[in-house]
Amino acid sequence: MISMKTAATLIIAFMFLAAAPEADVRYFAFVRDVEVKDAAHQNFLVLDADLFQHADNDFADLRLYDGSGQTPFNVVEESGGSRNEEHEVRILNLAANGDHTEFDLDMQGVSEYDNIRLQLDAKDFVVKAWAAGGDELHSKNLVPWPTPSTLYDFSAERLGSSTTIKLPTWSFRYVHVKLGPGIKPEQVQSAVVSNRQGKRAIFMQMGSCHTAQSKPRQSIWQCDVPEKAPLDRFVFEVAPQNVNFRRPVSVQDERGGIIAGGEISRIRTRRGGTDVVAEELTVPARTSGAHSAHLTVAIENGDDMGLEIRTLQPQSFERRLYFAPAGTSTLRLYFGDAQLQPPVYDYAKVFQEDPVAAQATFSPTRPNPDLTPRPDTRPWSDRHPAVLWVAMVAAVVMLAGLALRGLTSRRQ
Repeated sequence: MISMKTAATLIIAFMFLAAAPEADVRYFAFVRDVEVKDAAHQNFLVLDADLFQHADNDFADLRLYDGSGQTPFNVVEESGGSRNEEHEVRILNLAANGDHTEFDLDMQGVSEYDNIRLQLDAKDFVVKAWAAGGDELHSKNLVPWPTPSTLYDFSAERLGSSTTIKLPTWSFRYVHVKLGPGIKPEQVQSAVVSNRQGKRAIFMQMGSCHTAQSKPRQSIWQCDVPEKAPLDRFVFEVAPQNVNFRRPVSVQDERGGIIAGGEISRIRTRRGGTDVVAEELTVPARTSGAHSAHLTVAIENGDDMGLEIRTLQPQSFERRLYFAPAGTSTLRLYFGDAQLQPPVYDYAKVFQEDPVAAQATFSPTRPNPDLTPRPDTRPWSDRHPAVLWVAMVAAVVMLAGLALRGLTSRRQ
């Protein structure tokens, strides 16, 4: 038999219980018809700005239906599969050879690499760097990479620096490096290797930008973007005649908050018979949630003339919804039910992207013609606050009575 104390506890717990809402096509505000490209193989949909505006930020309310049953899916951000883990490696046999500096790098513990970044204690220099790989130290059969990298530092001109040797994907145990005249052995402090090869990132335009009235020492652009769409970078197109510049860039929302920042640069110069060519015209951003629909991009010119910027594009990584049609040629994508939790599918747990997956298409967003208001699933306590207070007072009285009875029995 349940005691009065247990009964009171159960009553209070029941009042706060709420059933987790289930997905049902009647409760989605929006729907889009999906036309499958290849019903026998994996397909994907490219999630667009319209979907970002109407769906939940983390896609918790997306459901793909074949008739009345759900079709499992997995959402993938096409940000590229590059591996960028860095490893500091040992420098061996560092010495001067005539007017050159040479050394070996021991790649033990690094399976593959395609970048070698040197830490050089030097300023205002331009040198070439040659590399050759082999599996034995001091081998006479080293494999040279025929394209030397250009290392430079333009601190005096405030144009930045680069000390990275770029290679194809190598797995040699040892790399022999030869630097052109200008760097002494004691200026070579360390070396870090990484692998940046991988699947290419895929971007899509997310909004548009136009020039605005510039301010002193600044060039100003205004961008109109979907409020709920993610933004991953801003890409500048600068006229080719603008060279040898390095300008800070900031992106602000309507409240003045900085949502992105970085620098754009382009170097085209020749020093000591060596050509230096480098360019960076993108500014990274990472806004996965809601943000202002209007953004201000400021390019800091200092005392220099403003750059001739031809276009400025806000972009996001392409987000794809992958699914297996299982022979079905038409599906429907439902969304717009804020009470849903993200779906859990075995398909997503063991997902493998097919490199030749077919791109399906979907119709424009339209209101769900079968929309029915979802039943009130709030806890009983939220729906009946007055009764809650009465029940809580009654429960307190019951518990107080139990305590008083226990106290009385002890005295007796």
